[in-house]
Amino acid sequence: MKATIKLGAVTVVFALAASAAWAKIPPPPPPDEKAQAAAAEKKEKDKAAAEKAKADLTAAEDRAIANYHQNMKKEGKPIPKPVAVAPPAAAPASGAAPAPQGNTQQAAAKSQAQAAADAAKNAGKK
Repeated sequence: MKATIKLGAVTVVFALAASAAWAKIPPPPPPDEKAQAAAAEKKEKDKAAAEKAKADLTAAEDRAIANYHQNMKKEGKPIPKPVAVAPPAAAPASGAAPAPQGNTQQAAAKSQAQAAADAAKNAGKK
């Protein structure tokens, strides 16, 4: 009997706790003009800090490059010319055959022959 009462009491406590946990929290009040002004000011400060950080990074990179060139001159080595880095190519659409990687007509023909063989193989499976 006592175990049943204890079990009932624990069940009631858990039910009350669960209902409190599931209670909906009211939305925050809309920001007033003072809060909006503070948010705008913070946004401007963050933007200025980001610009300063970018300028500092650029200056540090320039110093590193100048140091590298200076050391190369001291050692009497030629300074290599900068090489432009091409952006990565866009991925082909799914299902499309990839473009041939070779720079020759032979590589392109080989790729086309491989695509035709794959198409024939897939057609035979259906």
